[in-house]
Formats: sequence, C-alpha cells, structure tokens
Amino acid sequence: MKKKVNKLTETGSDIDCVSAAVSASVKSFRQQQKLSLDELSRRAGVSKGMLVEIEKGSANPSIAILCKVAAALGISVADIVNVTADPLAHLVAEEDIPVLWQGEKGGTARLLAGTRGPDMIELWRWEMFPGEQFASPGHPQRTYELLHVEQGELTLKVDEQQLQVPRGSSAVAKTAAPHSYANLGELPLIFTMAVAEIHS
Repeated sequence: MKKKVNKLTETGSDIDCVSAAVSASVKSFRQQQKLSLDELSRRAGVSKGMLVEIEKGSANPSIAILCKVAAALGISVADIVNVTADPLAHLVAEEDIPVLWQGEKGGTARLLAGTRGPDMIELWRWEMFPGEQFASPGHPQRTYELLHVEQGELTLKVDEQQLQVPRGSSAVAKTAAPHSYANLGELPLIFTMAVAEIHS
C-alpha cells in the first residue's frame, strides 16, 4: 500500500506535477552526487523505503522530509520542486507555485519562490483555518524565519518559547529548534514567511 505522508492540494499546482518534479529532482541530484539510496537515507535521516517511494513518484513527502533530503543533498527545497532558475530574473507563474502542505480544514502552505542551495532563501505564503497547526522538528543550524501576519493571529512556538503574532505584526525566529505555527483564533490566518538557511 502506498503511504501518503502529506496531503497536498491541487490549488495552485497539480499534485501529479509536484510529485513528478520531486521524484525527478531527488533522483537526479542523488545520482549527480553518486550517492546510493542507503547513503542518502543515512545522511538525511529518512528511511530508504520513503526515498524509494519519493523517487518512484508514489509518495507526497512532508515539508519536514523535503527539508531533510534537501539539506543532505546540499540543495534547497526550491531546487527539488523546480521553482528556481538560472537567469538573473525569472517569473514563477501562479500555476507553477507548488502547494506543499494542506491542513485538515483546507489551509495551505505555498512555496512562492526560492533560490538554489545550499545557502538559500525561500518565500512562503501560509493560510490556516481555525484549529489548524503545522509542526517541524527543526532545520539545520543558522536557519532563520521572518514572518508577517496579514490576517488573523499566528501562534508561533520555537522550542519552549511561544509568541502571539497579531495582524500587522512580524516575528523573527531561529528555527534550528523544533517549532510550530498554529491558528488558535476564530478567524482565518494568513501570513508570509521568508526562510534563510546559511551554510557557508
């Protein structure tokens, strides 16, 4: 039975296209670096079985798994989902923006744009409905997130520290530690987030 580790949505990007892009990218980057599935599994802390499913295009990996695989390959999540390019400037059309998380009530996280890794910057737009939350085990050291709330109120937790970020306010977080975003309010939450991961 195929295990779906993360429910994606067709909003903004067809699920099959995202799966195909992830499958082709992970396999290509792994082969370029002459890494076996066993070695990539060891480096990323992701099971070999999951990597096989990803490369076959039969699993929809969570954001956390994509982050681990990208870090192990020395690339960015944007490299994996093909929203980066080489020109000095390029357009990412609305239909090409992937949705990488969907909440139980229909909330979404969309990777709007990103640079190539290993040092990388990503721009995300999150929409969460009341009661939805997302948790991450943490990113590599020297990972920073800048968040701005456009609507509702964000409950941001980083390790043991919790912040309430109301509409119109921003927050800065060091997210090597476990962290989470939640909508504990009664209104839909919309926030934008920039992620910077610095290795050099």
